[in-house]
Amino acid sequence: MKWSFQGRWIIGAFSLTLLLMGLVTFASFKNTSEIQRGADRVQQTYQTLNTLTNFYAAMTAAESARRGYIFLGNTQDLQRHQNELINMHSELRVLEEQIHPSLSQQQRLQRLESLVKQRLALLKESIELYQQDTTAISPQNNITDRSVKLREEILQVMAEIKTEEQSYLNNSLEESDNSIRFRILIEIIGTILSLAVIASLCIVLERQWVKREKIESLEVSLAQEKEFGELKLRLFSMISHEFRTPLSIILLSSQLLKEILEDLVDEKQLKNLYRIQSSAKLINHLLTDILTLTRAEVGQLDYKPQLINVENFCLNLVEDLQLFSTTRHLIEFMNLGQLFRANLDEKLLYSILSNLLLNAIKYSFVGGNISLILNSEAENIVFQVIDKGIGIPLAEQEKIYEPLYRCQNVENIVGTGLGLAVVKKCVERHQGEITVESQVGVGTKFTVKIPHTIC
Repeated sequence: MKWSFQGRWIIGAFSLTLLLMGLVTFASFKNTSEIQRGADRVQQTYQTLNTLTNFYAAMTAAESARRGYIFLGNTQDLQRHQNELINMHSELRVLEEQIHPSLSQQQRLQRLESLVKQRLALLKESIELYQQDTTAISPQNNITDRSVKLREEILQVMAEIKTEEQSYLNNSLEESDNSIRFRILIEIIGTILSLAVIASLCIVLERQWVKREKIESLEVSLAQEKEFGELKLRLFSMISHEFRTPLSIILLSSQLLKEILEDLVDEKQLKNLYRIQSSAKLINHLLTDILTLTRAEVGQLDYKPQLINVENFCLNLVEDLQLFSTTRHLIEFMNLGQLFRANLDEKLLYSILSNLLLNAIKYSFVGGNISLILNSEAENIVFQVIDKGIGIPLAEQEKIYEPLYRCQNVENIVGTGLGLAVVKKCVERHQGEITVESQVGVGTKFTVKIPHTIC
């Protein structure tokens, strides 16, 4: 029966790991698609700007050819004028297809077409006038003046179109840059997780690191992104195999040994067995923190509130941490309000309070007291964790929620720097807030406020 339970536990943990990897791979694939679409928008904007330049060149050439025909009577200039008119119309048709489909740009395009139509009519009128009377200088000058004014208006409209297209271009480049930064963040998280793998995987991690650097040089390539997703899938598969499976065996085996030996030996002889169980649970807690932080970073952190007895939850948590703690710290729980039940996500609440209490134990002096206080306000449920430990320097209190950040005064105390980052993400998922009051050498108080009613 126990082995059957272990098998279900392994399958569940493996399935959960595969689900997480699928979510991370999906996020990376979607991010790459956004980068590709951004690149397409950038290319289209450049083409639009190039079309405007070609149109202006054709308009200038048409005007030059008209003047050559009128002043020199050269029929080749007339033919060149007609060809440039065709080029202008062609460029306008291309511009209609390329220009950004916003209302303002469409209105400017209509204005441009109207002005071009008027100017072409003037050019045609000038040529016809010349063909009727080559000596009509004054009317020709009048037409030229009107044509110049129209050209200035056309240039102004083209400048407005170019300005807005340039704005769209800058926005597209910025979006692409943000997408690249987001993907790099995902890759960094993958690298951090890889550092936690046992020594036997170092060679594999080195190869993956080399591959990851090659992938970074081809960030806009969809094929490379798919390959990177496969690498991350293999990485998480190895993490599941190398950590979760032996960890479950350690916990199960130690529990079986405890059941067998607790009636045969005294409590002191079982002390090492308790240490094994405690260490295994801490490793499991670390893996849970890593997975929770990863889910939060990709926006896939599950939130399933349900009505729970908060007081009993806190008592069970304190008892669990006290039982498996290898230090001589006393954890005291106090309920200062009348709150007993609340709608909360039990898993996220466990991550919040267990990380805060474990930090309090880790950074407190041996034998120091730790308090967990439950209280209630008009709109919030309030949890406070208070210790009398080494404290947090004031200058570093704004940085403690950053992943992997550790204060300068931790010295040789072992830690990962993930706990408070996980707490912050879980509190935010509850739409709550966390604050800290601390003084070096005196102690620290963390206060978590979670709204009673969350929409």
